[in-house]
Amino acid sequence: MAFPEPRPRGPELPQKRVKTLDCGQGAVRAVRFNVDGNYCLTCGSDKTLKLWNPLRGTLLRTYSGHGYEVLDAAGSFDNSSLCSGGGDKAVVLWDVASGQVIRKFRGHAGKVNTVQFNEEATVILSGSIDSSIRCWDCRSRRPEPVQTLDEARDGISSVKVSDHEVLAGSVDSRVRRYDLRMGQLFSDYVGSPITCTCFSRDGQCTLVSSLDSTLRLLDKDTGELLGEYTGHKNQEYKLDCCLSERDTHVVSCSEDGKVYFWDLVEGALALALPVGPGVVQSLAYHPTEPCLLTAMGGSVHCWREEAYEAEGGTG
Repeated sequence: MAFPEPRPRGPELPQKRVKTLDCGQGAVRAVRFNVDGNYCLTCGSDKTLKLWNPLRGTLLRTYSGHGYEVLDAAGSFDNSSLCSGGGDKAVVLWDVASGQVIRKFRGHAGKVNTVQFNEEATVILSGSIDSSIRCWDCRSRRPEPVQTLDEARDGISSVKVSDHEVLAGSVDSRVRRYDLRMGQLFSDYVGSPITCTCFSRDGQCTLVSSLDSTLRLLDKDTGELLGEYTGHKNQEYKLDCCLSERDTHVVSCSEDGKVYFWDLVEGALALALPVGPGVVQSLAYHPTEPCLLTAMGGSVHCWREEAYEAEGGTG
């Protein structure tokens, strides 16, 4: 008699706090993993950017050079450089190892909400409350952007980049996708100011969060609404959302001190993770493991699945 195959284990959600980073940089405006998930960046209201090993809780380097609070940052594919944007309207390219500013790009008329490298880290894309996305050539000495995307009618809250696409969310309630291969622009109206957009890991869908306390999953090519996710609170702040490492769950910050996880297919709430008494300002999900970083106030918490055992005990 053949025994039935054991059912594959369902995805595990990060709900055990394994480390707290007291970042010492005022309010943490954003937390971001690097490309392989071994390090993270924290953006501070004290004008600094910090690089950490989040599971060990060790600070590796501090980057100083912005004139006002840092609002977003990203690492390059080879971990050699960083980019950041902030309230000083500047976009900064950093050398990771030395901590030095390589270039400072100026041209936005308002604070820079969001920055991303392209895949080769030759171009930085920055989105600003001035309603524009600007593309800066990291290798050129020219002070002006190589391209400006100015179709939005209000501030840009979120920019994401794939190998041939730019996905942008705006306060004008539209998510725009620029197909750089085809030279086409696709626009979807969601009816409420957008706070965050992202691609699914398989590249087939886009996730959009907006100030009506709703996340929407859209078919990337047709714009068809595939799912809606509610229960969290997002009515006034720019909060992050994302998909889990295997596209099984939709994840969002919330203004009620929790992080919410929904089953992507069923739309049901799977977990409301209590983080603390304030707004969960930012989150980052590990690229390959059930590991979550959350930012609240001046701290970042690192969360793992229940079965996780830290080397040398939990911190």
